[in-house]
Amino acid sequence: MEKIIVITGGSDGLGRVLATDLAKDNGVIILSNNEEQLKEAMDEIGCDSYFCDVRDYGQVEEVMSDIVERYGKIDVLINNAGLLIQGELDMNDAEKIKAVIDVNLLGVINCAKAVIPSMKQQSDGIILNINSQSGVIIKPNRSIYNASKWGLTGFTRSLQNEVAKHGIRVTDIMPGTIKTNLWKNNGYNRETPEDALDSSEVSRFIQFIIDTPKDVAIYEIGIRNTNDYYTMCFQQDSE
Repeated sequence: MEKIIVITGGSDGLGRVLATDLAKDNGVIILSNNEEQLKEAMDEIGCDSYFCDVRDYGQVEEVMSDIVERYGKIDVLINNAGLLIQGELDMNDAEKIKAVIDVNLLGVINCAKAVIPSMKQQSDGIILNINSQSGVIIKPNRSIYNASKWGLTGFTRSLQNEVAKHGIRVTDIMPGTIKTNLWKNNGYNRETPEDALDSSEVSRFIQFIIDTPKDVAIYEIGIRNTNDYYTMCFQQDSE
């Protein structure tokens, strides 16, 4: 059955791959604050789109309300929008620090808050937070990025228990490095490792979660090349 799926950061990278794959059998709406990429992706994929800055709750609430009015519901929210920052803390730009925290953490909170009321009404819904293994491990020169992702881990785990009684399932997706333009888009001249995950593999897991029966909640999935140090999948009944 077709689901209405909203993807933040859907105009580029993993979000665009997810939108392309999921639009084959679902109604997909992509959100982005890059108007040029948004139009290009919308035309290529054949999906609906909205300009939206996830840092602005007023804007997020307006967009989500319009989607519910037009489509009647939101079945799945994929919080994919994200920024990267690295380097020693005292060398990082204060505005970039704020942007990373606001997009990676506050943006997810804003979007979840905006969709939960309609999901409560339908006693059903899936919220997928694209986190990172940086949400459970630490690396030097990643203090801000780690902070945003560890914050997201705590938020997701708390929200899971908070909304389960309303039939809403929340999953924390923790991939390792993915073959995207994340480094380049954030101004870093760094090549993606050859053994990085292909976006299509992450997309396959997302589809699996969406297709999982309503009486099963997948709380956390970690995805990484098996040659590396961290591969984990945790599944638990919603009860």
